[in-house]
Amino acid sequence: MKLKNAVVFITGANRGLGRALAQAALAAGAAKVYAAARDPANIDLPGVVPVALDVTDAAQVAAAAAQCADVTLLINNAGISQGAGVLADDAIATARRHLDTNFFGVWALTQAFAPVLWANGGGAVLNVLSVLSWVTLPGLTPYSASKAAAWALSNGLRAELKAQGTQVTNLHVGYMDTDMTRGLEAPKSAPADVARLALEGVEAGAFEVLADDISRHVKQSLSTPTPAYAG
Repeated sequence: MKLKNAVVFITGANRGLGRALAQAALAAGAAKVYAAARDPANIDLPGVVPVALDVTDAAQVAAAAAQCADVTLLINNAGISQGAGVLADDAIATARRHLDTNFFGVWALTQAFAPVLWANGGGAVLNVLSVLSWVTLPGLTPYSASKAAAWALSNGLRAELKAQGTQVTNLHVGYMDTDMTRGLEAPKSAPADVARLALEGVEAGAFEVLADDISRHVKQSLSTPTPAYAG
């Protein structure tokens, strides 16, 4: 999968990592970049094609796939993160909101665009996951559960889409300097750096990109007697 002359569709492209991915795709020579967001008026990046899309709305997902029939790279970046303790009154409702966007949204977009990618030669899918696919922090269980589910889904998609020549790459990253981590005191990666590494991974045919030290550390710990998720 090469970015030069690719046609890229990015969800949640109005800010943060999504915007950085759009910028990186343009810089890498993409022929066209569709930048999708709930409100396309919030997309201010020159050179992209704004698309109205709520990933939880089946009609909008179908319309996007029909409208953007030249896509060769789908980037599932849209996501939400809302804190909730596991015993809070609204914990299950919060978890459902996370699953609708972070899990079912990825599934719906990939299902809708898979025939498009196949028709255009196979192409690729990049799924933006998280180090919290593998470890859960207090107050972030709904988010971690949705990202863990998306990790499992992404691995299943890779196996099933291989037959049509579509590669699937998982991106795992810890803290980034975005609105989602505003006010959090911790080392943060620059979205531009993460976007560059992610697209380099796609071009290299990688099944997985670990974009920062914390993701590499946690992944490495999974096969040890005391993995990071053990606390």
